[in-house]
Amino acid sequence: MKFLSKAVRIGWNAIMHFNTDDGWAMASHVAISALMALFPFLIFATTLASFLGASSFADDAVHVVFDTWPEQIAAPIASEVLNVLTVPRTDLLTFSVLASAFFASNGVEALRTSLNRAYRVTETRSMLFLRGQSLVFVLIATFGLLAVSVLLLLAPLIARFLLSRFEELQPLMGAINFWRYVIAGLVMVFGLLAIHVWLPNGKRRFVELLPGIIFTLIAWLIGSIVFAAYLEGFANYVSTYAGLASIMVAIVFLYVMSAIFILGGEINAACKRHRDRLIPRVPT
Repeated sequence: MKFLSKAVRIGWNAIMHFNTDDGWAMASHVAISALMALFPFLIFATTLASFLGASSFADDAVHVVFDTWPEQIAAPIASEVLNVLTVPRTDLLTFSVLASAFFASNGVEALRTSLNRAYRVTETRSMLFLRGQSLVFVLIATFGLLAVSVLLLLAPLIARFLLSRFEELQPLMGAINFWRYVIAGLVMVFGLLAIHVWLPNGKRRFVELLPGIIFTLIAWLIGSIVFAAYLEGFANYVSTYAGLASIMVAIVFLYVMSAIFILGGEINAACKRHRDRLIPRVPT
């Protein structure tokens, strides 16, 4: 009962600070920035992957990015993204591709701004350092997706090799789609951890980040399921937005996910305030 009372106090404090920190407006900023950064990032990553010889990267990247989205949202957007990414490009070092990397880094900057507000810290690092760090995040994400692409390519080969030697492993070997979900989930976990550790100003211990990250992952899962059920049973965006329906649905979905992400940072900050006795403790 004491733990539940403490959790309620911390949660309520986080929600209040979320509202005070303009959390809803910041969620809109993060959602739009993420959507605007998505295409440039995938274009840059695919161009770099093609330059390095990873010809099947586009399909794997689309799976990693969109497999964690509800199917009603992901299917139409993923098909359009794949159409864009499969256009042959040889202009790796041209202005357009470098501009894509820059615009993709704007999405990282939106995440940084929202977390600085959530953790209530003032940014003291130089603008050049921040932009450079954002570009490094884009490059790390690109090479991370490249590594995932290789894993997805090697997974069935490794599975067949193991089954040829150990037939008893057959029940443990799922379809490649299962591994796509697992890998996409791991990418999400490590990505969240890296974002909370390095993007906001100041230093935080790993244990201080766990409550917000766990909340974000669980709330994202529940939010995706509820939003998908809402789209299937109640919403009719097509009648309202016609050809813009898929993009409007994506914006609303990203808005909800962004609000959850920011609230995760607020929960971490509220936990710290509780440890520092800035939130009244539960009487013993």
